[in-house]
Amino acid sequence: MASAAAPTDTPEERPQRDRLVITASALGTVFEWYDFFLYGILAALLGKLFFPADNPTAATLASLAAFGAGFGVRPLGALLFGWFGDKVGRKYTFLITITLMGGATAAIGFLPTYASAGLWAPALLVTLRLLQGLALGGEYGGAAIYVAEHAPEGKRGQYTSWIQVSVVGGFLLCLFVVLACRTALTPEQFDAWGWRIPFLASLIMLAISLYIRMKLSESPVFKAMKQAGTVSRNPFKDSLTYPGNIKRVFVAMFGVAAGLTVIYYTSQFGTLYFLQGTARVGETEALLYMAVGACIAAPLYVGFGALSDRIGRKKLLLAGYALTLGLLFPLFHMMADGANPALARATAAKPVTLEMPDNCEFNVFAQKHVEPCAQALNFLSKRGISYRKDVIGTVALRVGDQRVQGFDQAAYTAALAGAGYPDKADPAEKQRWKIILAVAVMVALSAMTYGQVAAIMVELFPARIRYTSMSVPYHIGTGYFGGFLPFISQYIVVRTGDAYAGLWYTIAVVAMAFVVSAIWLPETYRKSLD
Repeated sequence: MASAAAPTDTPEERPQRDRLVITASALGTVFEWYDFFLYGILAALLGKLFFPADNPTAATLASLAAFGAGFGVRPLGALLFGWFGDKVGRKYTFLITITLMGGATAAIGFLPTYASAGLWAPALLVTLRLLQGLALGGEYGGAAIYVAEHAPEGKRGQYTSWIQVSVVGGFLLCLFVVLACRTALTPEQFDAWGWRIPFLASLIMLAISLYIRMKLSESPVFKAMKQAGTVSRNPFKDSLTYPGNIKRVFVAMFGVAAGLTVIYYTSQFGTLYFLQGTARVGETEALLYMAVGACIAAPLYVGFGALSDRIGRKKLLLAGYALTLGLLFPLFHMMADGANPALARATAAKPVTLEMPDNCEFNVFAQKHVEPCAQALNFLSKRGISYRKDVIGTVALRVGDQRVQGFDQAAYTAALAGAGYPDKADPAEKQRWKIILAVAVMVALSAMTYGQVAAIMVELFPARIRYTSMSVPYHIGTGYFGGFLPFISQYIVVRTGDAYAGLWYTIAVVAMAFVVSAIWLPETYRKSLD
C-alpha cells in the first residue's frame, strides 16, 4: 500500500497540503461542535420554550433528555456514514455530514415554540436533535481518519490533536456568539427571539466549511486501497469478522471513548450547571468563567497530543484518568468556595434537613407538584442546596436549629436567608481566581485524555474498515456515557439532595475506563497506518 503521503506530493508541497488538511478538518469540527454545544448551553431556556411546565426542574430535565437523544443516535450515524467512508471515501462522506449538521441546526432557529405550535414544537425539536446526532456520528471519524492518514510518521498525535482542540474551539465559539447576543439584547428580547440568532448563524459557518473542504483531495491511504482493489465491499460485516476486531471495538468503547468523554463533558456542562445551579452564579458570568478557563488550558490538547508521539498514548491516558479520580471532588469544592463562600459557610454551620413521610412520592418530571412533601423537594432542587432527608412522618424543613412545619415557600425562603444561604453569589466575596483555576484544571484533565484519542482510535483499526470500526465504538461510548451525563448527573443531584452527588457518575465511568485500558488497551503510537 502507498505511504501516508500522496505520491504526487513533493517534500516542498507537503507542509502546505498538511496545513490545508488540518485547517479544513479542524474548522469543520469547530462548526459541528458549535452546533451541538449550542443546544446544551441554552438547555434551560429551550426547556421553558419547548417543554413548558409549572415545574422548571421537569422542563430542564426534559430539555436535557432531548439533548441526550441527539447523542443516542450517534452510533447509527457512525454505522451509516462509516459504511460510506470505508466504501466510497473519506472526503465525500464528511462533506455530507457537515451539510446535514449545519442544516439541522439552522432549522432549530426557525422552529415555533410550544406556545404557538403545542406538542409539535418539542416533537420537531427532538427530530432535529436526532438529525444532528446522525451527522455528528459520521463527522468525527471522517475528520480524524483524514488527518491521521495524511500525517507523517511520528507526528500523528500532534496532527490529530488539532481535531480535539477544535472541539474546545466549537465550545468557545458557541460561548462567544451566545454572550454577544445576550450583551446586545435585553434579557426579554433574547428569551423571546434572540435565542434564534446563534442557531441561524450556523448557515454562515456551514458555507465557510464547505468552501474549504471542497478544496481537499481524497485521503492517500484510501486512494491506495482503491487502486489496489482492497476497499471493503461490506465494511460492517468485515468489522465484525476481522480477526480480533470485536475485542478492539470493546476496548475502544469502554476503555477509551467512555472515560475521556465523561471527563470532557464534566469539564464543560458539569461545571456550567454547577456554577449556575449550586453556586448561584448568573448565566453570563458563568459562561465567561468557562471561556477564560478553556482558553487557558486549550493549548494543552495539542501539547499532550505531541507528547503522546514521544512517550506513548496509553500511559498518558491512564495518568489523566488517575488524576481525574483524585482531583474531581476537590476541584468542584474549590469552584464552589471561590464562587459562593457564603454558601459554603452556611452549609457547614447550619445544614439543611428535610423531614418527610416514608410514603413521599416525588416525580421530578411532574408538570405540577401537589403534595407538600413533593413541593418541598421540588423547592430544594431548584435552589441547588445540599440537604439530607430524615424520614419521620410529617413534612418540615430544619435549617440549623430553626424548624418550619409543612411546606410554605415564603417561610422556607426566609429560613434559608436567615441562616445565611444566599439566593445569589455575592460579587464582593467571590474569589474568581479559584473558579478560573478549577475550570482550567478540569479542561487540562480533558486535554490529557482527549488530546491523543483520535490517534489511538485510528491506530487501533485496519485501514479497510477503519471508518466503521472506530466510529461505532467511539460514538456509543461518547453518545451514551457522555451524552446523557448532564441528565443523569442532574437527576442524581435531584434524587439525593447532594449537590456533588452527580460527580459519582463521572467517577464510576472513569474508574471502569481505567481498568479496561490498563489491562487490554495496546500501545499504538509506533504503529504504521499503511
